[in-house]
Amino acid sequence: MNLLLDTHAVIWFLEGSDDLRPAARAAIEAAETAYVSSATIWEMATKVARGRLEAPLDFPERLLDLGMMQLALEWEHARVAGGLPLHHRDPFDRMLVAQAMVERLTIVTRDEAIGRYPVPVLAA
Repeated sequence: MNLLLDTHAVIWFLEGSDDLRPAARAAIEAAETAYVSSATIWEMATKVARGRLEAPLDFPERLLDLGMMQLALEWEHARVAGGLPLHHRDPFDRMLVAQAMVERLTIVTRDEAIGRYPVPVLAA
C-alpha cells in the first residue's frame, strides 16, 4: 500500500507518539512507499514560524532518514484541488486530497472531513 501522511500523522510518527494508532504506525512502517507532501512541510514550517507548533528544524531531513518520500506539488494536483467540493476549507488538506486522488494514495489521517472525498483513508 502507498500512503500519504496528513500533518498530524507525520508529527505523531516523528515523535513516536501514542496518539498514532498502532495499526496506522504498522501500516506506515510496512508501506511500499510512505509519502509526505510538500504542502505538509509548508504547513508545518508555517505553524512553527507562528509559534503554533514545536518541531525540530531538521524535520524534513528526519523524514527522509525514516524512509519517507517527498511528494512535490504538481500542476495536476493544483488543478484537481481547485475543483474539489468545499467539504474541507483547509487548503493544505484539500491539496493532500487532490494528491491522493491523482497519485492513487491512501491518506493517513484522523480528519473526518477528508473522508467525505472519494479517496481511501487509513485512520491515524
